[in-house]
Amino acid sequence: MNLIDRLRQKRRERIRRLYERQKRIHALLREHGSDILNSENFRGTRRHIQHGNMTVYSHVMNVARYSLLLNKKLGLGCDKHDLIRGALLHDYFLYDWHDKTQIPQRKRLHGFWHPGIALRNAEREYKLTDRQREIIRKHMWPLSVVPPTCREAWVVTTADKYCSLMETIGLHKGHGAMAS
Repeated sequence: MNLIDRLRQKRRERIRRLYERQKRIHALLREHGSDILNSENFRGTRRHIQHGNMTVYSHVMNVARYSLLLNKKLGLGCDKHDLIRGALLHDYFLYDWHDKTQIPQRKRLHGFWHPGIALRNAEREYKLTDRQREIIRKHMWPLSVVPPTCREAWVVTTADKYCSLMETIGLHKGHGAMAS
């Protein structure tokens, strides 16, 4: 086998491993979050832009994926059920934060207020564990002032910061809001 064939074989193998990893991640998301993924309100997050042209839906899906990858890569032993559900619901504020007419004047500092709003919305629709509440409430640390106290919240907070940065500078590209 010549050099070109070996390089092609390595590339095919790398693509196959990436595909298999994505399949495992999607299976975990469905296993632990199918009720969230299938809910009307959650699907509605496809209509709101989060960062750049990334929708809230795409953002939280990315955060959930990266949270799982961080947990595995660092061997943190996080509870996958809480990690996935907290990541999917961390930005469950259900409004367009760019539209200032939807937000009362006193709550226009979206970064400070949305974790509490997301938590209230999530508690109305889902039975949450203490860890899931912690993830949602504290994912905006240091804006939330009190730092996370569980591994899962730290992982989601870190993944959220990474994804937000990549989306804002345009390295993670979304496809804009979709009509429902």
